[in-house]
Amino acid sequence: MAWAVLIASGVLEAVWATALGASRGFRRKGPTAVFAVSMVVSMIGLSYAMTELPTGTAYAVWVGIGAVLTVVLAVARGQERLTVARAALLVLLVGCVVGLKAVG
Repeated sequence: MAWAVLIASGVLEAVWATALGASRGFRRKGPTAVFAVSMVVSMIGLSYAMTELPTGTAYAVWVGIGAVLTVVLAVARGQERLTVARAALLVLLVGCVVGLKAVG
């Protein structure tokens, strides 16, 4: 259960990071509201996951999921370019997250 909550919280990290960028410095109400709600729920989920998982592992997995999905969202929206090097590093990051789950 903790792993499922952690993964969902990582997804919400990408949501709040994307919404934060779209809020234009908290000047746009819609993205600001999405940012606030998704950040709170993401933190609650991370906190819950840390009751059953090692803190370092939980945090690394949460950040990894959020970072990869934030880049994927930016590329999908045409806001960033995906180079070969960047793609390789994202694959490596995903591999590290999977590895942490495997040994944790």
